[in-house]
Amino acid sequence: MTGQVVVHEDKDVMARATAARLVTAIVDAQTARGSASVVLTGGRNGNGLLAALAASPARDAVDWARLDLWWGDERFLPDGDPDRNHTQARAALLDAVPLDPARVYPVPPSDAVASAAAAADAYAAELATATGPFDVVLLGVGPDTHVASLFPGHPALEVTDRTVVAVHDAPRPPPVRVSLTLPAIGSAREVWLLAAGEDKAEAVAAALSGADPSAPAARVRGTERTLWLLDRAAAPAA
Repeated sequence: MTGQVVVHEDKDVMARATAARLVTAIVDAQTARGSASVVLTGGRNGNGLLAALAASPARDAVDWARLDLWWGDERFLPDGDPDRNHTQARAALLDAVPLDPARVYPVPPSDAVASAAAAADAYAAELATATGPFDVVLLGVGPDTHVASLFPGHPALEVTDRTVVAVHDAPRPPPVRVSLTLPAIGSAREVWLLAAGEDKAEAVAAALSGADPSAPAARVRGTERTLWLLDRAAAPAA
C-alpha cells in the first residue's frame, strides 16, 4: 500500500469532498505557518476539483492573498492556449478568487522563452526562492499510471538532480511539456492522487497493489501523508 485510500460514490462527490478537504488543508497551513502553498494539476479531475472549490461557500474560509500556487506540469504552449493547465485553472477557479498575482507561479509559456528547457530552468529558479516545502501537491493519475508529465519508461521519470525537467516526445499530446520531477513532488508535506472513472481503475490497482513498482503513480509520496482520492469506478475491487 502506497498511501491512504478514500473512495467516493462518484466523480462529482469526489470533487466536492476533495475541495472541502483542500480548504481545510490550506486554512490549517495558514494558521500554522502564516501562508500555504499548493501545487495544482490539470486534467478532468484537477479541473473538476477547482470548479467544485469555486462553487463552494467554504472557499471564503481561505485567505487567498496568503496562498502560493504552483503547477506540477504544463504543456509547452503559448500563454492563454486553451490546452494549458494554467488557462484551464483560471477559467475553473483562479479568476474568481482574490489571489495575489505575485504568488501565482505559472510555468513560462512557449511565447515567453526559447525552449522547454529554458522554461524548466526558469521555473526551477523560481521554485528555489520558495520558502518551505509545498503543503499539498495535487496529481491526476493517467490510465498509464503517469503523474504530472512523468510517463512510464520516459527518461524524465528518472531525473533526480533537478526539481523541474523539460519533457520531449511525451506519449500524449502535446509532446513537449515541463514537469516537476519525482524529488520535487516528494518534498511536499502531502501528496494527493486523484482518479475517477473506469479508465483509471487498472492504473490505480497496479500502483496501489505494488504489482508495478516502476509505475510513476506508485513512486510518489508525501513526507507526512499520501492520499489516494478515488471514485468507485476507479477504486480497486474490495
